[in-house]
Amino acid sequence: MSWFEALILGIVQGLTEFLPVSSSGHLQIGQELLDTSLGEDNLTFAIIVHAATVLSTLVVLWYEVVRLFKGTFLTKQWNDEKNYVTKIVISMIPVAIVGTFFEDDIERIFSGNLLIVGACLLLTACLLAFSEWYQKKRKSVGHEVTYRDAVIIGLSQAVAVLPGLSRSGTTIATGLICGVKKESVAQFSFLMVLIPILGKALLDFIKLLSTGFNTGLSMGAALVGFVAAFITGCFACRFMIEIVRRQRLVWFAVYCAIVGSVAIIATIC
Repeated sequence: MSWFEALILGIVQGLTEFLPVSSSGHLQIGQELLDTSLGEDNLTFAIIVHAATVLSTLVVLWYEVVRLFKGTFLTKQWNDEKNYVTKIVISMIPVAIVGTFFEDDIERIFSGNLLIVGACLLLTACLLAFSEWYQKKRKSVGHEVTYRDAVIIGLSQAVAVLPGLSRSGTTIATGLICGVKKESVAQFSFLMVLIPILGKALLDFIKLLSTGFNTGLSMGAALVGFVAAFITGCFACRFMIEIVRRQRLVWFAVYCAIVGSVAIIATIC
């Protein structure tokens, strides 16, 4: 992989991990546009950019992460922080099951299929548009994340492993449809993905070890990809939280609909 390819794919990963437009779908489209196959570099690069996006989340939500850590591990009594972390853990169970037992099957069936990517991007567009319409129609300001919401949002995250179905878009839209406050749903969506991202990176690392750690990824390309994913991830995380607060998801719905339609048309034609 060249440093230019690493730069482009790192930017794509950093932006689309948080923006509701599907990182997996855009990475597939990006590889098609660049006319490149990452081959054995893919696992190493995936570990690097996933680590970068985790770090960007920690930087942007540092205050909340520290508060939750202190409240959970440095106090004995049951408190709001323990309650919140428990909801996050519950929300991660479905995607942990899917990732552990079905990830290889999903990658084998759907990887490289731009028709599926396009269809899932259209589904993402519908979810985003409907959630914004429903949230505006609802008269109440919403509520904080409940245990029931955590289960439903967690299930939606598990479904969003399909390429083209945005994880952040699906979980945020699901939370809004469930009636969660728009101020709370984006933060919960980003915090709940920290462990799954780290878990995926660990699984990728184990796969890499099983191949003898043979990779042609240069140190320069790895560094460029990491920095690009981290910087754009910080921007996208902050930007997305503000977008949800201001109720502007419809623009991402339009974008996903256009890209999804183009992907389908390009595949058919």
